[in-house]
Amino acid sequence: MVALPVVTGLGWWYFHQRQLPSLDPAYREYAYVSNGKSNSVSVIDLVGNFRIVKTITVGSGPTGLAANGQKNEIYVVNTGSANVSVIDAERNRVVGTIGVAGTPYFIDVSGDGKRAYVANSGSGNVSVIDLARRSVLATLRVGNSPGLVRVSPDSRILVVSNRGSDTVSLFDARKLSLRNTVPICHEPTDIAILPDNSKAFVACSGSSQVASIDLRTDKVLALLDVGKTPVSLTLKPDGGELIVCNFDSDSISIIETTTDEVSGSYLIGTHPSRGVVSSDNSRLYVSNLGSDAIAVYDIDNGRILTSQSVGARPDALALSKSENFLLALDSESGDVTVIQKRKKTKLEPREYALVTMIPVGVQPNNVVVKSFMLPPTK
Repeated sequence: MVALPVVTGLGWWYFHQRQLPSLDPAYREYAYVSNGKSNSVSVIDLVGNFRIVKTITVGSGPTGLAANGQKNEIYVVNTGSANVSVIDAERNRVVGTIGVAGTPYFIDVSGDGKRAYVANSGSGNVSVIDLARRSVLATLRVGNSPGLVRVSPDSRILVVSNRGSDTVSLFDARKLSLRNTVPICHEPTDIAILPDNSKAFVACSGSSQVASIDLRTDKVLALLDVGKTPVSLTLKPDGGELIVCNFDSDSISIIETTTDEVSGSYLIGTHPSRGVVSSDNSRLYVSNLGSDAIAVYDIDNGRILTSQSVGARPDALALSKSENFLLALDSESGDVTVIQKRKKTKLEPREYALVTMIPVGVQPNNVVVKSFMLPPTK
């Protein structure tokens, strides 16, 4: 593997300090990284010098991660031990463990912070967790091999992709009752729900399609042909466009969510896996698992700005709160690459630069960023 240039020492301090505003001493911002083969979560300080401040032991085979938007907690789905670890972000320690059903993978948290939902692939059901009581409130029967459950932004609808049944289960999240089971395309996986709660889009990796579902009528509006093996969906914050990573076509497809049309497909790199969009809807970052690189795509102008080399087999991505830093998990080399977005000048002609690589655990697979103010000490 080619050695990567890394800014360290005084150079790293200089670049980092230029990007940071004056922060309150009580402000905290951490990245939480689940290490699938180390049974741990690495906690990276995003305010100081991008160092690991804690390695937290969790259950067996951690995969899914979610942050609570209403309280300072992180939830870790442990596939091997069929449970969820609750991490107190203020103290960075496990404060609870909640048993779920067989082979859970991913977790989603309602906008009000009161419930979490876990799809249990090996059990054909979804665990509904009361986060205040830290217990399972209900278990909802769905289709075969559910891969993912998403809760709508208004916390009223659950959408579950049943990979083994080629269906989507739709639930009333308040009543915890099944509204409908909707047949769609082959091997549904990732799910995106529009900010206005009107539609859900589901990627079907087995048929190279994305299904558009009307959440008011529970009807399939369209089956959209995209590239081969669509594996992830990234929605622009304004909800106007949906970006599809087509793993085996080395491309992305862009879907206009209002009209349910594919506006174009573009080569992006080898085996694109995940994407993340900046809050101003202008930049798309895509991890190319097969070429050990992150593509930076200008959405407005429809072109790749740069391809930044990182570690081996990059997968999950996250932006810092300021969006001056992009974190890329290198699943094979077991580290996190930090890429900095800078203002271009004569002295700094590059807009993006790799500034450090942080060793974490074995096979890192997911990352979330949590920022908050520490409460006043009594």
